Amino acid sequence: MTSNHGKVIIITGAGRGLGRAYAERLASEGARVVLAEVDTAAGINTTEELRRRGGEALFIETDIASEESTSVMAVRVLERWGHIDGLVANAGLANSVGGASYHEITVDQWDRMMHVNVRGTWLTCRAVAPHMQKRKQGSIVTISSDTTMWGSAKLLHYVTSKGAIEAFTRAMARELGPDSVRINCVAPGLLNNDATAGVPQAKREWNLQNRAIRREGAPEDIVGLVSFLLSDDASFITGQVIVADGGLVFH
Repeated sequence: MTSNHGKVIIITGAGRGLGRAYAERLASEGARVVLAEVDTAAGINTTEELRRRGGEALFIETDIASEESTSVMAVRVLERWGHIDGLVANAGLANSVGGASYHEITVDQWDRMMHVNVRGTWLTCRAVAPHMQKRKQGSIVTISSDTTMWGSAKLLHYVTSKGAIEAFTRAMARELGPDSVRINCVAPGLLNNDATAGVPQAKREWNLQNRAIRREGAPEDIVGLVSFLLSDDASFITGQVIVADGGLVFH
């Protein structure tokens, strides 16, 4: 049994990739997992798989960039289980959108990135955090990227959006802390998963050669950190950005 056993934890973007990995890990620990996912087929598939493994899981179709959708999501969780213990604000546009220089990114591309990644994280937290504050307990994990630390080229809109999430996390920690609600940010490095399938091989090699731990990263390298931050073992940690990239950057 872990300190996440029995907790109600929402994971946005939980249908595939890192979000699915978080859901699998937390369900295996005995958490009651909510999969808030805009892709209905992926959300249902992952939910059914977790249930087949004996986990307690609920799928809610959720568009994180919609105020109405995130609000409905929180209400449905409360109707089902009566409270919310944790949130992993994972959903967003991934770094496979890269390849354009700063002057090649269109205004529509820039706005969509900010709309989903920044506004979406804010709306998700806005829908969930008040319920945690009422109970004087809860933990939120936001997701950034190690690219904010070293400034990956041709990803300006993505890197900027992730930098905003880090600043958001610190400011939110000040607002939530008086009610004993924690919020921390995890910044993974380049991983070997579906979301990074479009990353050029040269960039993968650069990452490998410049890491202290010279191997590819996988979702399994990140899920334990997220589980820890959600757990009571991290009860005195808030407002932090924790990089997990094999030592490409030290922060």
